[in-house]
Amino acid sequence: MKKNIWYLLLLVLYSFSNQLFGWGQTGHRITGAIAEKYLTSKARRNIQKLIGKESLAMVSTWMDEIRSEPAYNHTHDWHWVTIPDGMTYEQSEKNPNGDIIEAIQRLSNVLKNKSETDSARRDALKMLVHLVGDIHQPLHVGRGDDRGGNDVKVRWFGQNSNLHRVWDSDMIEAYKLSYTEYADYILRKYSKQANSWKSTNPLQWAYESMQPREQIYDFDPKKSLGFEYHYKMRDLYEMRLMQAGVRIAALLNEIFS
Repeated sequence: MKKNIWYLLLLVLYSFSNQLFGWGQTGHRITGAIAEKYLTSKARRNIQKLIGKESLAMVSTWMDEIRSEPAYNHTHDWHWVTIPDGMTYEQSEKNPNGDIIEAIQRLSNVLKNKSETDSARRDALKMLVHLVGDIHQPLHVGRGDDRGGNDVKVRWFGQNSNLHRVWDSDMIEAYKLSYTEYADYILRKYSKQANSWKSTNPLQWAYESMQPREQIYDFDPKKSLGFEYHYKMRDLYEMRLMQAGVRIAALLNEIFS
């Protein structure tokens, strides 16, 4: 009985926290599955040494899964960064707990450092896969006034939601596809552009996420979001998922070169 109660509690907490972190399970796994298509043989071998038979798709959600463990409390603010409109990253106020740009750079250095323990490098790898995904979700580069859209309450097909959650999961889950089905579709859609997206600069990724802000916030808050908003945003979020996957691979290929 107690086990069932704890299990239900964990499900509730996980459902709530999905409004605060990441693309959601499906989105993150899409980026991991795409990344695996662009790994070099050398990078793939080194990754397997660290995570064994686990795939990048499956480890991509690990950073959200361990958020309730006190040992990882210091990582909570690493999922996002605030860069107000009209400001650069350098001009914006820095979070003393760190941010997603700083975390990606530091974790990359941990992974490159062979004197680090396997455990530390394994954690760094899993976090990198997750955070490269997060920084490509436009609302993880926040304006500073609404917690990356979490405070923007909306109706999604008549159901209560918020703008951040719409981007994290509501639009992606609308098609009822598995992450492998959706990843295959996105790969076919954008494969010809992949080579032009192999940047390994997290600051560039953050500025890209800022660019469509006006478009993302362009809706009538009095009306329920649905087919029209989804149709307008679909190419944008699918492109960002593809770019995230390509860049996870590019960063890991560079680290393990």
